Amino acid sequence: MGAPGLIISAPSSGSGKTSVTLGLLRALARRGVRVGSAKVGPDFIDPAFHAAASGQACFNLDGWAMRPATLAGLTTHVGAGVDLVVCEGVMGLFDGALTAPDQPDGSTAQLALATGWPVVLVLDGRGMIASAAAVLAGFDRLRPGPGLAGVVFNRVRSSRAQAAIESACRAACPDVALLGFLPPAPALEMKSRHLGLVQACERPDLDAFLDGAAALVEAHLDLDRLCALARPARLSASAPAVPLPPLGQRIALAADAAFAFAYPATLDGWRAAGAEIVPFSPLADQGPDPAADAVYLPGGYPELHAGLLAGNQGFLGGLRAAADRGAALFGECGGYMVLGRGIEDETGTRHAMAGLLGLESSFARRRLHLGYRRAVLECAGALGVVGAVFRGHEFHYASVLAEEGEALFTVSGADGAGLGRCGLCSGTVAGSFVHLIDRDEGVATPP
Repeated sequence: MGAPGLIISAPSSGSGKTSVTLGLLRALARRGVRVGSAKVGPDFIDPAFHAAASGQACFNLDGWAMRPATLAGLTTHVGAGVDLVVCEGVMGLFDGALTAPDQPDGSTAQLALATGWPVVLVLDGRGMIASAAAVLAGFDRLRPGPGLAGVVFNRVRSSRAQAAIESACRAACPDVALLGFLPPAPALEMKSRHLGLVQACERPDLDAFLDGAAALVEAHLDLDRLCALARPARLSASAPAVPLPPLGQRIALAADAAFAFAYPATLDGWRAAGAEIVPFSPLADQGPDPAADAVYLPGGYPELHAGLLAGNQGFLGGLRAAADRGAALFGECGGYMVLGRGIEDETGTRHAMAGLLGLESSFARRRLHLGYRRAVLECAGALGVVGAVFRGHEFHYASVLAEEGEALFTVSGADGAGLGRCGLCSGTVAGSFVHLIDRDEGVATPP
């Protein structure tokens, strides 16, 4: 049986659940607790902060995009070798994809029901006193739902407000543990940009920020009572999860501040399947290992470094040389754009990229693309045969100026609505804006 776990959720985004989670992870790690972490749904940035806070890799758990066996395997993996698992939810507790009522929606509530991990709600106390009890009671009693084990109130400004909130909540929800009241802490608000939070690797003040979050929760929350709420997961699996087929036997992985959006579950799955992963830094003008038979360019923020990348001919030449020798090259989102012909930055300046796919992308004409994707493979290669099906997520602001060549996928949304073709492939080079999370069940009929 794995370590006991609990889920930190909230009524909505912006309530402070990430800051609370990070403070909790860092505080427990400083106490000598071996604490593992997980993040509900598709997210790359929060998990990197988790890993920095706890010293352990953070794994995404996704009820929509993952097969049951994958979800069970990763839940088991997260709870192995640690004393406690802290899982951060996504959006509000009941928020997920817009699907049919009988279909998984990827919400935090769905994951709580599947795992059996108790839910601790982070409730923003600004502008409320007795009304906070109504919000708490509604989340505790909404069905179908997991119920609440505890609540943390955030941004509560005065002892008078705290006393009134506490009295109202004890009367309305006597079985929900009141774990503490956090005061406003502007210095601990998370910094954001167009794809979400600024990355952990880009913050020189990261340790000071995490220590500040830990000090805040240690001073104001009952950590012993909170940890005592944790319960072992209902899900378990004996075999490690291998969500995606390895791209090759020796995989060169682009890994730096421009290419940081790789799921640990994907990389660990490749290793479990016998592949070797060799990191390299495009920003340092490193090319992929010449002995690699595959190159993986994950997503990230290459648009913020487009001028530097365009001048790094060791990197771009290394990609072209890998393609010339027949290695499999695969790019997701930002990695896909770099495999293309050029990226137009937010000022309208075009920067030439590898030119291995017929893609021109622009951030001068930004447009949000967001949502779960079911992707059917249209071109055979390192990912598998034509008709292989995957699930993933798309989140970017790039506009496509040109996308010329053979399509990689046919995609649909979480609701089943067709979204047309997506991505490109040319020889052994392929990519798309979809971040792949797991294989889907079965194989689609080829068109």
